[in-house]
Amino acid sequence: MKYLKKKKFANGCVYLLETDDGYPVEVTDTFLPYYTKDAIGKKQNALNTSDLGSRKERWMIGVSVMSGCPVGCKFCATGGLKKCRNLTAKEICEQIDFIVSKHGHNSPKEAMEFKINYTRMGEPFLNIDAVKKAIDATSMYWPNTHHYVSTIGVKGSDFSFVKDNITLQFSIHSFSDTYRDWLIPYHHKMTLKEMGAVRTKSNRKTTLNLTLVNESDFNLDRLVKWFPKEYFFVKLSPINPNEISDLNDINSGVIKQTNLI
Repeated sequence: MKYLKKKKFANGCVYLLETDDGYPVEVTDTFLPYYTKDAIGKKQNALNTSDLGSRKERWMIGVSVMSGCPVGCKFCATGGLKKCRNLTAKEICEQIDFIVSKHGHNSPKEAMEFKINYTRMGEPFLNIDAVKKAIDATSMYWPNTHHYVSTIGVKGSDFSFVKDNITLQFSIHSFSDTYRDWLIPYHHKMTLKEMGAVRTKSNRKTTLNLTLVNESDFNLDRLVKWFPKEYFFVKLSPINPNEISDLNDINSGVIKQTNLI
């Protein structure tokens, strides 16, 4: 892949790459102190001090599984790209290799946690064969890798591969079916109740990711009824303003914290 540009922030960098046939791809390279891994026990993920940690503690690479995305979430800039295609397993792995090669003094094997987040551009379960091949290939080189696969919950998905060091995240964003359908205008997706019935064999609980626009998007009754705490935990995420979110008048959410630039 061809390197185009990058943007630095306090604990890492985001890169814009380009495939051989001219499709843009985004990949992130971040790190945090190891204690931030215990978000469930601490019930939050804030830093205790100004120490941002290092890649020897929690090293996280966020890869794209597509260039563009057909889902069209109302607050995501990716849907604004005119072109969209699935990436191959090789192209997904190339993103990881690109980041790792920049830090020759740091080995993923030496990190207390080396995590690949399938959370940038694209919906993993609309390109799941390539994603699974990339997971297998990466795990051959770095067996300690924690794979984190995020999905809107595409109907008919097979979650049987989610086990051991592979973790599942459902991006639900609202407990209101009507508002969720507007936020995530992809019609072939699971209902909240259907997602609540999913069980994996992962070492970790399934994440429920909510980018809450309004407090009313959260419904404790539905959470308790459909998502048992033995199998799920909730992560509240901030909205990162962009052209698409501005167009849909979604400029901020319940979580006000932002990345340090």
